[in-house]
Amino acid sequence: MKRCSWCKGDPLYETYHDTEWGVPVKHDDKLFEFLILETFQAGLSWITILRKRENFRKAFDGFNYRKIAAYSETKLLELMEDPGIIRNKLKIRATVSNAKAFMEVQKEFGSFSEYIWGFVDHQPIQNHFASHSDIPANTPLSDQISKDLKKRGFKFVGSTVVYAHMQATGMVNDHVTDCFRYEEVQN
Repeated sequence: MKRCSWCKGDPLYETYHDTEWGVPVKHDDKLFEFLILETFQAGLSWITILRKRENFRKAFDGFNYRKIAAYSETKLLELMEDPGIIRNKLKIRATVSNAKAFMEVQKEFGSFSEYIWGFVDHQPIQNHFASHSDIPANTPLSDQISKDLKKRGFKFVGSTVVYAHMQATGMVNDHVTDCFRYEEVQN
C-alpha cells in the first residue's frame, strides 16, 4: 500500500494520513479545530501538534469556539502554564481572537464553512502531484485567503498556515497520485 512519504514510519502520522488528512471537512466545529491546531503548528512540525492534540482538546474545552471567545485572563494564564500544549502566549491569545473572528464570519456568511469553502466554489481542488517535493507550501489562493482572514481579525493565518489548513480539511487534494488515498478522498 503506497502512502504519501511525509507520514511514513510513525503510526500516529500514518493513521492521521489514512483517515483524516485531505478528507473534505464542512462542519464548523471541525474546521475551527483544524484552524487552531494549524495556528499552533506555525514554526513546528505537524507530528508535534498531533501528539498533543488530545491535550489541546482538553485545554481548549473541546475546541468550543463560543467558550474560547469568552476566556478570562485567568484562563489564559492557566493555559500558558499547561505543559500538555504549546505554551506560546501569542498563539494562545490568538486562539481567543480567532474564536471571536470565527463567530463574526458565521454571522456574516451563515457558517464558517460557507465562507471558507466559497474560495474553492465548494468543491475540493484536485491536484496531481507525483512527488511530495512537488507540493507547494502556499499558493496564490492561500495568499488570498490569508489576506482575507487577517482583514477579518484572524491571527497566525499566514499563507503557509492557510494552505496547510486547506490540505488538512480537503479543500485541496494534495495526496500524491500514487497514494492509496488520492482516489478515495475524491469521492
